[in-house]
Amino acid sequence: MSIVTFWNNGKEQTGKTLSIVAIATYLAIEHNYRILIVSTGYNDIGLDNCFWEKKKAKKISGLFGPNTKIDIEEGVSGLHKIMRSNKLSPETIKNYTKTVFKDRLEVLQSLKESRQEYMEMKKFYPEIINLANKYYDLVLIDLDAELGEDISEAILLNSNLIVTNVSQRLSSINKLMEIREKNSVLHSKKTMLLIGRYDKFSKYSIKNITRYLGEKNKVSTIPYNTLFFEACEEAGVPDLFLRLRRRVDDDDRNAFFMQEIKRTTENILYRLEDLQMKM
Repeated sequence: MSIVTFWNNGKEQTGKTLSIVAIATYLAIEHNYRILIVSTGYNDIGLDNCFWEKKKAKKISGLFGPNTKIDIEEGVSGLHKIMRSNKLSPETIKNYTKTVFKDRLEVLQSLKESRQEYMEMKKFYPEIINLANKYYDLVLIDLDAELGEDISEAILLNSNLIVTNVSQRLSSINKLMEIREKNSVLHSKKTMLLIGRYDKFSKYSIKNITRYLGEKNKVSTIPYNTLFFEACEEAGVPDLFLRLRRRVDDDDRNAFFMQEIKRTTENILYRLEDLQMKM
């Protein structure tokens, strides 16, 4: 049972959320793990769009006629009342998740109520994550900058592995180097680097970035893929991965996409096993 937290500096688009989606979907299809993705942002529908079509509002007859309301009992919104009554348990968390693959992949969706409620609720994320880790084999955290430094730091410190996400730009890579020098957690042995939206034709290739950063292990990537990014807007990711899983032609860009996801996923599993053996 492991917590893997995906982090970026919060100031640029690194493809962090979509990288989590790709890795989690591949893991759920190819490995026998119970996986939970936890969204920690406010009103973040990025994960929802990848897996489910937009829910239609329900019409409810109110005192002043027909009303429109969306069911709010899923995700962190549903857990809020439980947290207040101190009745949260690992099994209870599962009741508020949404299923992608039965007994394989579930999502704890972001809070979509008022921002004030989010500000009150976000302090409970470390506890929710720790409890979830007692039930699921892998808990993948989409760490959002809105949590604030103290809460983010608590989650990072308690993570088994931290995946630091960076874009394929020199300024982004240099900024990451600066941050790692100041933050011992992000410079520890339990971190690995991931380039999202990777373009293999850029001069900032896997090989060059790995050398530039002085990394011992080859940097992991999630390549840019048109079909994947379209599927992430159309609730089509599970179907896409099931279609592409057997692509093997080296000249097929979709095959390269799947090969890199496989390599990145195997890197994560290897690092978790290696770190556990050294504890």
